Amino acid sequence: MAETVSVLLPIPADRPYTYAVPEGMTVAPGDHVQVPLGPRQVAAVVWDVDGDKVDAKKLREITTRFDCPPLSADMRRFVEWIAHYTLSPPGMVLRMVLRAPGGLEPPAPTIGYRWAGGEPDRMTDARRRVLELARDGSAWSKSGLAHAAGASASVVGGLIKLGVLEEVALPHQPLVPPPDPAHAGADLTADQQTAAEAVCKRVQGGFSVTLLDGVTGSGKTEVYFEAVAEALKKGRQVLILLPEIALTAAFLDRFEDRFGARPGEWHSDVAPRKREQLWRQVATGEVRVVAGARSALFLPFADLGLAVVDEEHDSAYKQEDRVFYHARDMAVVRGQIGDFPVVLSSATPSVESLVNAQRGRYHHLRLENRFGGAALPDIHTIDLRSSPPPRGGFISPILSKAVERTLEGGGQSLLFLNRRGYAPLTLCRVCGHRFQCPNCTTWLVEHRFRGQLQCHHCGYSEAAPQACPHCGTFDHLAACGPGVERLGEEAVDLFPDARILVLSSDLMGGVKRLRLELEAIAKGECDIVIGTQLVAKGHNFPLMRCVGVIDADLGLANGDPRAAERTFQLLSQVTGRAGRSGGESTGYLQTYQPGHPVIDAIAKGDREAFYEREIANRESAGLPPFGRLASLIVSAASKREAEEHARKLRQAANPPQDITVLGPAEAPIFMLRERYRYRLLVHAALKAKLQDWLGHWLAGGPKVRGSVRVQVDIDPQSFL
Repeated sequence: MAETVSVLLPIPADRPYTYAVPEGMTVAPGDHVQVPLGPRQVAAVVWDVDGDKVDAKKLREITTRFDCPPLSADMRRFVEWIAHYTLSPPGMVLRMVLRAPGGLEPPAPTIGYRWAGGEPDRMTDARRRVLELARDGSAWSKSGLAHAAGASASVVGGLIKLGVLEEVALPHQPLVPPPDPAHAGADLTADQQTAAEAVCKRVQGGFSVTLLDGVTGSGKTEVYFEAVAEALKKGRQVLILLPEIALTAAFLDRFEDRFGARPGEWHSDVAPRKREQLWRQVATGEVRVVAGARSALFLPFADLGLAVVDEEHDSAYKQEDRVFYHARDMAVVRGQIGDFPVVLSSATPSVESLVNAQRGRYHHLRLENRFGGAALPDIHTIDLRSSPPPRGGFISPILSKAVERTLEGGGQSLLFLNRRGYAPLTLCRVCGHRFQCPNCTTWLVEHRFRGQLQCHHCGYSEAAPQACPHCGTFDHLAACGPGVERLGEEAVDLFPDARILVLSSDLMGGVKRLRLELEAIAKGECDIVIGTQLVAKGHNFPLMRCVGVIDADLGLANGDPRAAERTFQLLSQVTGRAGRSGGESTGYLQTYQPGHPVIDAIAKGDREAFYEREIANRESAGLPPFGRLASLIVSAASKREAEEHARKLRQAANPPQDITVLGPAEAPIFMLRERYRYRLLVHAALKAKLQDWLGHWLAGGPKVRGSVRVQVDIDPQSFL
């Protein structure tokens, strides 16, 4: 028995700590334990049985070994790999694994009651009904038996006191029933069947990555459901990652229709107790399929045999807090470490995934046609230079007439604008004062429904004033530019008889309200939907016939190297909401740049031309996936501290030939949450040892003192 062991704690430490093993306790790598850390007791994981060469008598002892399946060797390798790749402390990666510490303890036994024989001296109708149910020898919970017999709990309690009913331990029930891969046979088209056979073949082997690439409405979900069924037949567990699992009730319904039971859900809207139950039952293998947000990647599966990343292009898979990682890329790594297949699904694949498919690293499966013979929408551009909206409005006459025709035909219309609130800027017409966040260098967004001005970066809000706080003038505050609330106001004026629904993530009611509203749209209970990007998340609206993009240029007006790709993906997904169940459908792009390559490619339906151009541009500039990027944000409570540390850090850099350091420069959002920010960007060749050099540079650079923080983001997605 080892006297000392290395224990990794979920804290920002660079390495495990050494603890003594108390007499009578046996531990092994992967065991979940509780250890003292200062005055606290902390849940941690035994990382190695060979601790530092320290006398065990001088060390603090492990307090408890939890009765929980150990963290597998593959999962421990995964934690170490992410820590090295993202330059994060391994303890902070482990913290993402130990998200539900209550799951470490076995569930308390559930007490039930069954007939012990005999009858009470005094029999009543209620007692008779209870005993009729209990006499078959089955065990019931107290409340369940009372409810089934139509009696009160006190009646059952009285029979327990008399000894007529005896106490027994009820068997443990899984959180969700096991899915049945043979529950409902899939009704697939010939194209879907071919793709399903190919992806199921991959499930038979070890590690592989398949890019399932199909137009919107082509039935990609049904195809990867067959891969899920194949993995379940082999007795393996399955992880399905979704960008907005809290909003995708329709996906859960489709899963239940196919497999007879819902998957386990893992996202921030799940109650803490259920999260703890799911965490433990994933570790024991009782839960066979989990559908979850990006953090579900760190669940301790007992035998994970397939990972699916749906909408793999979605930016929601990137985490930009504490440990910066991209769940799509880390899912591929987890598949490689665990030797199981990974499926990436999208109608608009990321450039990185498409290039990997072209190079033969990923298997590429294409679905060219929509399910059921439905046609893709006809896309038209509206040149706002020649067909502008009326003064004070944002909907052009061409789009307005198209919506009117759709209403007359009984179809639904979607007006898309990726701006929350009423207006992105409020200013005073008299003195020019602009309302800015006191914590960030951003304008406050007006939310007229709530009567507030709000910062979408730090959450600061204030009541919308009647007078300018700078000059005191009343009734001269102007809302500049449109948000979805303002667009809804205009739609009410244009279409007074239509049922209009404004859909945005920051409206009152949260996720429950959004789910109900999405269901209402699918049932045809509204005529015009006005929404932000959350309407582009793979939802199926059968009656949607017309989609209008109010500002197709919005995502193109910044210096983000992925701006063109993101705009193409978003507009393709939005226009793809139309005509999914058949019939004629149209999409309209309001733009000042109808000749822009992104707008032109969408209008012509020439996806290949866009990707070919974008890939060529990336390759010529050495940008991902043909090069590497890393972002460093130096922030501090004062501008002087942040700038001084950023400049000293740049001076300490001595990059090799295949690495270039750019900056420091003020970040586009210079102040965020009361912290001043400077940015350095590292550009490296594809084969450069980027992480090793970054680690060496940061270790040899200026010491982080005072309020200074340095955040490292490998493969950055955001450049704000």
